[in-house]
Amino acid sequence: MVKMSLDPIQVMSGQVKELKVSPSSNGDTRGSWEEKEVFDPNQLDRTAKPKPVTGRRARKVEGGVFFPKPENAVTVAVSSRVLFRTEREQRVFEQKGVEEYLRYQIEHENEPFAPGPAFPFVKALETVNARLRDLYPQSEELFDIVLVTYNHAHVGIRLINTINHHNLFIERFCMTGGSSPIGYLKAWQTNLYLSADAEKVREALAEGIAAATMFFTDKITEVSESQLRVAFDGDAVLFSDESERIFKTHGLDKFFEHERENEDILLDHGPLKGFLEALGKLQKKFYAKGQRLDCPIRTYLVTARSAASSGIRALKTLRAWGLEIDEALFLAGAPKGPMLEKIRPHIYFDDQMFHVEGAAEMGTVAAHVPYGIAQKYSRQQNSSTGK
Repeated sequence: MVKMSLDPIQVMSGQVKELKVSPSSNGDTRGSWEEKEVFDPNQLDRTAKPKPVTGRRARKVEGGVFFPKPENAVTVAVSSRVLFRTEREQRVFEQKGVEEYLRYQIEHENEPFAPGPAFPFVKALETVNARLRDLYPQSEELFDIVLVTYNHAHVGIRLINTINHHNLFIERFCMTGGSSPIGYLKAWQTNLYLSADAEKVREALAEGIAAATMFFTDKITEVSESQLRVAFDGDAVLFSDESERIFKTHGLDKFFEHERENEDILLDHGPLKGFLEALGKLQKKFYAKGQRLDCPIRTYLVTARSAASSGIRALKTLRAWGLEIDEALFLAGAPKGPMLEKIRPHIYFDDQMFHVEGAAEMGTVAAHVPYGIAQKYSRQQNSSTGK
């Protein structure tokens, strides 16, 4: 069993299935741009001799709008600590202080970071963008990725080197030098913020920004390279925690009774409703070109609700909002991990750590949305058990 810590810096151990990435300073071998040859970043086996390619992998920019205005784009802000593996550097900071940390980063700035848990998700966003640019060359309705970091600007060189090494298209940086990034997220009109810092995620949610905490795991299921797959829990994620409160305070029977009595009353929105809306907006651009069956975005509702007893209210709410979910799984309390293993999403959002941990055990990259009544019960349980 994979043991998961609430501290996102703790790395969960498990059977490793390598992502398709190049060697790096935080992997088994080191890479450097000072050498005349760099290695193909699509190598799967780090133990095998990589196939060299000559020169740097330059990004090809031809036509299209590549720097959309924030009001037109779907802006995803990603912390450097979840896009890349920075545990070693974090230990230097915690054990030796900021000056030694900066010195270490500068000394290693030609060594790329290894991919972190958000890396496959970001690559999938770029895949969708490529398809959108083919269909709508002048449109600014694209994913816009902003790299957010508490780092000093000196560390920016290593981050830029790493982004170029992995052939990512990230041009917008927010390096705050230790200050909170929340104000900048609002200025970017951020649609989603992913971070390893649970406190900053809570701050973002309090400001009305969709946000989630990501965790490291060494067991990662291989995901699609041609289709972005995003899975959501229902209550306290897409919807408010209204029904969850009934369940937590009065039990399952009262919950079912409440849902039957209110099945024609829409649920209020949850913290990630806006992000699902943004995904749906981009999906419709593909549908307009006759590509519904070949859409590179697919969404999933994975909920512990029962279909007949409490599912109808959730579905009616989504329909009233004008939102389509490609697949809906009502599990009636069954574990979510096995279902998510079949879906293989790039990211799964849930408000309860129990489900996040269960998903991670099956190799799914799961993100915690610290919102709603479940957080109160989680804290009480941890306090009573001494955790």
